[in-house]
Amino acid sequence: MEQEGVGRLPRPSDLSPPLIHFLNDQFRTRDDLSRFPNVELELRRRCSHIETALSDLTCRLSESFAVYAAHSNDVGALVGGVRDVLFDLRSCEGVSPQETALKLDSLVGDVEDAVSSSVIGKLKSPRGASSEETHLVAISSLKQIEDILTSITKARPQWSRLVSAVDHRIDQALAILRPQAIADHRSLLSSLGWPPPLAGSSLSGKNTGKSPEFSNPLLTMEGELKGKYCVSFLSLCHLQELQIRRKARQLEGYNIVIDLHQPLWVIEELVTPISLATQPHFSKWLDKPEFIFALIFKITRDYVDSMDDILQPWVDKARLVGYSCREEWISAMVASLSTYLAKEIFPKYTEHIESDSLRSSWLQLIDLMISFDKRMQSLLANSGLLISLSEVDNQRSISALSVFCDCPDWLDIWAEIEREEMLEKLKSAIQIEKNWNTKLQGTILMSGSQDYKSPAVSSFFLECLSLLIDRARSLPSISLRYKFIKSTGSPIIQDFLDCLLRRCQESEGLTALADDNAMINVSYSINAARHCESTLTEWCEDIFFLEIETAEGSGVFDEEIKGMKDFHDEWSEKISTVILRGFDARCRDYLKNKKQWQEKSDESRVGLKAFVAALDYLQEKISKLEGELNAIDFTRTWRRVASGVDQLVFNGVIASNTKFSDAGVQRFVSDIDILFGVFSAWCLRPGGFFPKLSEGTRLLRMEEKQLRHELVKGKDKWLQENGIRHLTLLEAEKIGKNRVFVV
Repeated sequence: MEQEGVGRLPRPSDLSPPLIHFLNDQFRTRDDLSRFPNVELELRRRCSHIETALSDLTCRLSESFAVYAAHSNDVGALVGGVRDVLFDLRSCEGVSPQETALKLDSLVGDVEDAVSSSVIGKLKSPRGASSEETHLVAISSLKQIEDILTSITKARPQWSRLVSAVDHRIDQALAILRPQAIADHRSLLSSLGWPPPLAGSSLSGKNTGKSPEFSNPLLTMEGELKGKYCVSFLSLCHLQELQIRRKARQLEGYNIVIDLHQPLWVIEELVTPISLATQPHFSKWLDKPEFIFALIFKITRDYVDSMDDILQPWVDKARLVGYSCREEWISAMVASLSTYLAKEIFPKYTEHIESDSLRSSWLQLIDLMISFDKRMQSLLANSGLLISLSEVDNQRSISALSVFCDCPDWLDIWAEIEREEMLEKLKSAIQIEKNWNTKLQGTILMSGSQDYKSPAVSSFFLECLSLLIDRARSLPSISLRYKFIKSTGSPIIQDFLDCLLRRCQESEGLTALADDNAMINVSYSINAARHCESTLTEWCEDIFFLEIETAEGSGVFDEEIKGMKDFHDEWSEKISTVILRGFDARCRDYLKNKKQWQEKSDESRVGLKAFVAALDYLQEKISKLEGELNAIDFTRTWRRVASGVDQLVFNGVIASNTKFSDAGVQRFVSDIDILFGVFSAWCLRPGGFFPKLSEGTRLLRMEEKQLRHELVKGKDKWLQENGIRHLTLLEAEKIGKNRVFVV
């Protein structure tokens, strides 16, 4: 029986193997029982450590559970969102073609019913029927249909047959709906009193304001009539916006760039009755086209402000993006004028084009068109609105000269008339000799550029060419500008260049340019060509010509500029050749007298006078050229002369097996110094322009050891070390052999 208070020992089977192993190690014998207190302390210490570690693990586990719970909530929310998306996607995938077809069929049926109702209503009561509400219902259904078709086109391209079938039925409905809407709109305009009487826009009014009798129905409309007009206006705008959307959808996927911008229908409906009302007046003014342009401009200006104040807010409400009523009004009025010009005016002007009076009338008409376009452009620019169209499209839509875009043959006729007119003026100026002898004072194109000393005729020629270019600037198309300039400017430039060539050839044929007057005449032609080339080059750097070059792939005046350059290069070179020929003829005795370089005294130098005379000739000719020829060509000319003299004297004296004594070397060097002195008036270091003579005299002045022994040993290397770069080794050795040294 167990004693009270004494705990029962556990059975060995209840102990864990590690604990049994621990007790066996600690209590192997009876003597080990005495260490029981120490073992107990060790066990308590270990238990304390274990409990502390367990407590830490419990805290960390709690924190991990909290983090996991928060993360689990976030993941759950994301999974829920994905589930919703998948559900929506499954629902979308579940929409069958039949359901979409039924929806579209219902909407198309609504449109067709509305159209039929409108037609029946018109048949029963043509005057009293009001179909604005019916049109609005049809337009609303059409917009829904277009939204569905757009989504189908993007998400279900395989449903192309369904889209095509719906488009076919919509086209049939629109073929009835649009004419009805336009007819109703025209009826409302008539009720408003549009078009206003043209007497209110009579030409008697001042150019800066409206006519005294001016009346604008758009400003005076009010009440129910204004409301009906607004609804009709919006209906047409909605229909046009719908058509733009449909066209964009149908073209999507094709690599086609098409401008979907069309004239605003509501503005066209305002302009068309005005255009018809002006026809009787225009027919009376065929011989007075200035009245036609004046009337169109006055009507346009009188009503342009109401386009901004009244109609523009309605267009914005219809969400027709990129449309300005002011711009559309001006463009439509210009288009109506262009149409009349193309149908009535230009055909009559082209019937008897050979008549001088008709050619004059043609130019007068062009002047009126250019002036009209500028006034219309200023009318648009003064609005303070941003232009909705691109610059090129805008210029074409607001330009009476756009008639040439559709009839390029008329542009050819115009260019021919302008060309012949300018050629006649240029011919008259060319025949006046004073225009060739009178220099333009300060023919300077820009700050820091050269004075080309060109004759007055070159300035007149450039003025004529500039006038033609200014007229080309008014054309609304880059291709038309290029064609007009090439048809007018290029022949005129070529004609002027031919004239310069004839004058030079005449001077050359009479005196072979040996006469001073002939050389001066050629100089004037060179100056004119240089002036024209520089001016044309500067013009071609203008943005106007750069745009043409980019579009057409070539410069407008590239060939003409090259022709001018070739001309002045060729004839300035001929002047150099003539001067060299005269120099050669005058110093021939000097070059032939080879004994003078071996003699000790100057008494027998009969050729010296010839050389001095030749130098006087050079100085006289070049000085005269300096006063007559432009600086660029003058510099090139005297440098060519210097190069020719260098070659001529070197070959005639040094390289012609001439023997040189010490005295002869001194005389020759003295002569060359005189030659350099002549050219020192035009350069600081004349020796640099006579390389062969400079290096030849340097070799002649060398000592015998250098010229013969060291040259033979060093050869090309010796030449380089001594700065001889323009003479060959053979020429240097030849000079060394012909040098006579006194022993």
